[in-house]
Amino acid sequence: MGLLLPILFGALLLLTITPPSLSQLPPEIMAPAPAPISPSDLCNGIFLSYEFILGRKIPPNDTSDQPYRFESLLTVLNNGREELKEWRVFVGFQHNEILISASDALIVNGTELPALVGNGTIFGGYPVSDLKTAIQTAGDLKQMTAEIELVGTQFMVAPPAIPLPTNISLVNDGWLCPEPTLQSKRELTTCCTRDASIKVNTTITTKFFPRQPGDLTIMYDVIRAYDQNYLTEVTMENHNPLGRLDHWELSFDWMRDEFIQKMQGAYPTVVDATKCIFGPQSLIYTGLDFADVLTCERRPVIIDLPPTKKDDPILGKIPFCCRNGTILPPTMDPSKSVSVFTMQVSKMPPDFNRSALFPPQNWRIKGTLNPDYACGPPVRVSPTFYPDPSGMPTNKSSFASWQIVCNITQAKTEIPKCCVSYSAFFNDSIIPCNTCACGCVSETRRTCNAESPSLLIPPDALLLPFENRTDLTLAWNALKHKTVPNPMPCGDNCGVSINWHMASDYRGGWTVRITIFNWGEIDFPNWFLAVQMKKPALLGFEKAYSFNASRLSVDGGVNNTIFMEGLPGLDYLVAEADEKDPKKKNIRIPGKQQSVIQFSKKLTPGINVAERDGFPAKVIFNGEECLLPDVLPMASGGRRNGFITVLSFITFYVAVFMIRL
Repeated sequence: MGLLLPILFGALLLLTITPPSLSQLPPEIMAPAPAPISPSDLCNGIFLSYEFILGRKIPPNDTSDQPYRFESLLTVLNNGREELKEWRVFVGFQHNEILISASDALIVNGTELPALVGNGTIFGGYPVSDLKTAIQTAGDLKQMTAEIELVGTQFMVAPPAIPLPTNISLVNDGWLCPEPTLQSKRELTTCCTRDASIKVNTTITTKFFPRQPGDLTIMYDVIRAYDQNYLTEVTMENHNPLGRLDHWELSFDWMRDEFIQKMQGAYPTVVDATKCIFGPQSLIYTGLDFADVLTCERRPVIIDLPPTKKDDPILGKIPFCCRNGTILPPTMDPSKSVSVFTMQVSKMPPDFNRSALFPPQNWRIKGTLNPDYACGPPVRVSPTFYPDPSGMPTNKSSFASWQIVCNITQAKTEIPKCCVSYSAFFNDSIIPCNTCACGCVSETRRTCNAESPSLLIPPDALLLPFENRTDLTLAWNALKHKTVPNPMPCGDNCGVSINWHMASDYRGGWTVRITIFNWGEIDFPNWFLAVQMKKPALLGFEKAYSFNASRLSVDGGVNNTIFMEGLPGLDYLVAEADEKDPKKKNIRIPGKQQSVIQFSKKLTPGINVAERDGFPAKVIFNGEECLLPDVLPMASGGRRNGFITVLSFITFYVAVFMIRL
């Protein structure tokens, strides 16, 4: 009994000090379950997220096209090993979205808000465009992350449905993004990684983004910096062999209440300081005479000066300025492919220090009858070096430099600005430019048929404005037994047209006569014309008689383009003018230039010039691609020889006379 008591006491003590199993613990003191791993934690590259926050119905009530407000959050997180410079993210909107605002970001192509983004758009960071790594910042998410709050309008996606984009991806060069995945009904994510085929040197870091190629580049170089203002030099340089600008207009947005005090080499279209006088600028610059300020527009439009101001000590005296806004392709004259001007820019608080330098955003440039350009945002690059103004054999650098890259756009909805007509020696009819080739007026104001194909015209009608061709066109189509619609087809409405006439086709070669017509009100000095044809035809090109012509390699091809410009004295295409003959005072006469091009068949013995081989695949005037006709002249249309042709023309002019009676 004495031995049993200690044993029982020990067993009881063991039971009192042994903890119960987890299953016996009350719920409130059980160990918490591990937190789910975030998708961003599993990404060792650039993590992208698009999260729908909320949406609601907005007026008007429309069951067929109801609008809804949406608010979303776009997140860009750098979980990689290298700094992401100038981040660019594509968001594939798909519900006819209209973007109203985007915090800390801009649309890369310079589109102003509100903007139609229903086909998707690319965002870039502003004012912070670079994302550092966790290694560089000891994991500081503020420097690693960009969060863009998006507010806009979408259509026909009613709650509880969620209007997510089709895709999100990083568009910076050298990155690959897999298809995004749904983390929930409201969030789309993807993890972008470096393309393994592109070698990246991660041991050497560069402070600036490398300069990029483009059809047209703009440099924004700060060459003098003060606390309250700075002097910048803007350089526009054309790199496209067929790109060109006439009467260029440059515009951009000031983002920090800056204003332009002085300029040399260019000038704003509107000189007005009213917005400064009634704005915050007048409260800061109390001693400034705003009558001397050029413009306080948030979005000024800048134009070039005429040549007469080139040596003006106040407005001119800038290299590469004052050419009436003409920037030629480098293939014509490298010295005239650049345009430069300077601006004295006044700043506003809190930027009153020398190092607070911010370029304007949303750059756009356009010309008269020139291609359209889409410009990206300013990108900080290495300083630009200039020859020392003192004449010493040294270079002087800018304080800060930004590059804006602009590329020619080929939008499907873009309306051409010039057109082409066809004719040939084996057919006495002209195939004119297409109906509404360069657009038509609205249907409510239209008195012609915009859907009918253009009617054949006689050779004489080619020299007349469209509104003066009616009688000739009616008589000619009656002679050819062609049906004329009522109302008649609309004109082409193009400022410039080019007639491509197959002049001859013989055993050893063939010739083409090209005529350029200017139906507009603006002269074209230093014009050029480029023609791309199928390879067999180009091999036979020999010379042009009244134009300076040569073969040119364009778009990766080898000698695939005939580049033509006027010889001295023939390089000026004047605008349309009144007829000098008082009997024809109601008829306008176009400016025109003409030349014959000669081709040989020595290298192309099997070429068939009467068919497609003898007609162009693309025609470009001053950088603008012209619309080609849909049909070619047919050999069955009647040859211009013999008694039949003479009789046809006699009958034609009798018909014209009867119509006019």
